[in-house]
Amino acid sequence: MAQVQATMDTQFHVLAVDDSIIDRKLIERLLKTSSYQVTAVDSGSKALEYLGLLSEENEGRGEVGVNLIITDYSMPEMTGYDLLRKIKGSTYLKDIPVIIMSSENVPSRINRCLEEGAEEFFLKPVQQSDVNRIKPHLMREKVLSPNSLKRKSMVECISPEKTRKCNNNNNLCDIFLHNLCE
Repeated sequence: MAQVQATMDTQFHVLAVDDSIIDRKLIERLLKTSSYQVTAVDSGSKALEYLGLLSEENEGRGEVGVNLIITDYSMPEMTGYDLLRKIKGSTYLKDIPVIIMSSENVPSRINRCLEEGAEEFFLKPVQQSDVNRIKPHLMREKVLSPNSLKRKSMVECISPEKTRKCNNNNNLCDIFLHNLCE
């Protein structure tokens, strides 16, 4: 069974972005220990290049094969927040889950990232328990993608302040909320 689980996990590819070599190597090791395929880069611009977002004519066309992006918040030239906004602003990449990590526990920064579409905000140093929280985001992506449901719609349905919006506009959210409450 462990062999089957390891085989299933290797299909998930994580792009790790951190300017600190120590933090980058730590997150890379934690992810690989959990059987993820990892590509690590040291800047937001290298992440955009890898994703095909540096030039507008390339704008993420083609399959990048990345299932999740985990990025440091504080980096020179481009912050993790800036990277998040570029990814969420891309037609082709906006549904890829993004996790922000930072050594600074600044509530306004955390809220801003989550409001912009980050799935999680990890405080550094990242630990194995944090990495264990990644899998549900990957599994949700696999479940939602074939049905053409957008992640944001599901998040809006779960969020109490947005429930009314979903109840009025989305029958799938009604069904989801009904099943969630049972």
